[in-house]
Amino acid sequence: MEEKNNSYTAADIQVLGGIEAVRMMPSMYIGSTDRRGLHHLVNEIVDNSIDEAMAGYCDKIEVIIHEDCVVSVADNGRGIPVGIHPTTNVSALETVMTTLHAGGKFGSGSYRVSGGLHGVGGSVVNALASWMRVDVRRDGKLYRQEYERGVPKEPVKKIGAAEGNGTLISFVADGEIFAEIDYSFDVLAQSFREMAYLNKGVEIWFRDERTGEEKTLYFEGGIVSFVRHLNRKRTVLQQMPVYISKMVNSTSVEVALQYNDGFTESTLSFANCINTLDGGTHLTGFRSALTRVLNDYARKYKLLKESEANLTGDDVREGLTAIISVKLTDPQFEGQTKSRLGNLDVKGQVESAFAEGLAYYLEEHPGEGKRLIEKCLIAARAREAARKARDLVTRKGLYDTSTLPGKLADCSEKDPAECELYIVEGDSAGGSAKQGRDRRFQAILPLKGKILNVEKARPEKILSHDEIRALITAVGAGNGTEFDVSKLRYYRVIIMTDADVDGSHIRTLLLTFFYRYMVELIDNGHLFIAQPPLYRIKKGKEQHWVYTDKEKDALLTKMGGKGVDVQRYKGLGEMTPQQLWETTMDPQKRVMMQVEIEDAVRAHEIVQTLMGEEVPPRKAFIQAHALQVRNLDV
Repeated sequence: MEEKNNSYTAADIQVLGGIEAVRMMPSMYIGSTDRRGLHHLVNEIVDNSIDEAMAGYCDKIEVIIHEDCVVSVADNGRGIPVGIHPTTNVSALETVMTTLHAGGKFGSGSYRVSGGLHGVGGSVVNALASWMRVDVRRDGKLYRQEYERGVPKEPVKKIGAAEGNGTLISFVADGEIFAEIDYSFDVLAQSFREMAYLNKGVEIWFRDERTGEEKTLYFEGGIVSFVRHLNRKRTVLQQMPVYISKMVNSTSVEVALQYNDGFTESTLSFANCINTLDGGTHLTGFRSALTRVLNDYARKYKLLKESEANLTGDDVREGLTAIISVKLTDPQFEGQTKSRLGNLDVKGQVESAFAEGLAYYLEEHPGEGKRLIEKCLIAARAREAARKARDLVTRKGLYDTSTLPGKLADCSEKDPAECELYIVEGDSAGGSAKQGRDRRFQAILPLKGKILNVEKARPEKILSHDEIRALITAVGAGNGTEFDVSKLRYYRVIIMTDADVDGSHIRTLLLTFFYRYMVELIDNGHLFIAQPPLYRIKKGKEQHWVYTDKEKDALLTKMGGKGVDVQRYKGLGEMTPQQLWETTMDPQKRVMMQVEIEDAVRAHEIVQTLMGEEVPPRKAFIQAHALQVRNLDV
């Protein structure tokens, strides 16, 4: 990609600060101290190896979760420098691993592009590990240093001779910081899969010695393979994805895209291998070029009549699967978690590179170009039909939040931050919820039957569905591209369904709708799932509400079997209003799960598998996860 700078010595490590605050405020650096933060530790160390790969010095990374939960990450890069650093007067290795904002990423030229936590990754992981050891193979020698909670146990030692170059980092996450140290093979494997897609030719070998699971992730096709993977369960309009790669000044721009016959867009953007969940200038440039080029092509070949309006961004993105990956020297991310790229010049760089490449592709593939425009025209007509449907319901008052659905039992509190909306299955449960709620701040919206599966329906059909219209109106913030989280009428939207198969199906349909048409509701932490009890266990005057089979078994063992009455609740309507309040709706006692998207790629794949048209992938998913089912109604 560019001429390599082979100079990588102790003098290349620039120091910007210390790590004293990391253990005191770990969430500032890794987002949280739950399972997501735990996985973040592993990804940060792997990111350092990926930086070596992006610089052209590493093509193999090995990750192992050992039986004692020690995590080790090895690469065949250049090895962290071990010479004395000119500023700290200690080894560069010790400087990198113990000093915040110290690394080869701060203007020294050692890394043209890099990911990770702004150069704090290694030191942050070290600070949040009860133990860490770093082995460096460099210049024919093996060097080692060990640490306890970020503090070196002794200076860097030369162990002996070694072949090749590279770094091996082993660590144990600190139990004082993380309540539970339990890594998910699937979550980490998905993250490593993304890294391998974004760095073609780099092999990531991953093994979990606790279970024996093992994966080798290597993709010669890079992001083209990524797009094909995302579309593997769809009927595609092009046999092979469009692929465009170009250097613009010092920025590498890569785009791969392929259309399918679905109605939703799946576009993922990355900057220096960081998944920019909130997009940014690179995504803006891509979308601008896509709309402009397709309109120009449609006009040029009279596929779009003079009397017809231009295709909109929504029209050209229906059924689109795309990956945008940029690699640049000085990325400006918004926020510590790097969810949005802010470099203004990147918009023009991506827009020009992609527009030129896409225009050339369309000219070279006229058959596919015509198919793409035809799909966009169908989307445009559907959008117009949806607009008319929306205008119709607006005239009827169903979209006007001053005329709320008649079935909605609203609350008296007007401050959205204090309000919550329970979406309840059926009139029976709705009646119990309305009687048992706190009318001051709890609103109830009962839904009749199962809502439409939005994964398989066009927008105009969705907007004509009575229950979905009632739901959109009650939430009050619009839907799709028009969704505005600032207009929410309730800051907590809570799905409350029965603990049976029908209840699970309704919950899945609702989650699909929110994910596809109100994803900001999830991203901003406003969507929850109520957890009604599965059992009431009584013995004399003693009464317990139990939420899992494990809790039930433990309680029955404790209480003894004689004289114990166990009642299984499948429907919310089986509970009295008072019982529903005490167990499921009282903020002082209730149990709720907040809906989060831990992995955007995985979330998209699961929704597509469970709710899409293809039956075989759904059957395979259910068979693969059958043993994880908790509540099965037979």
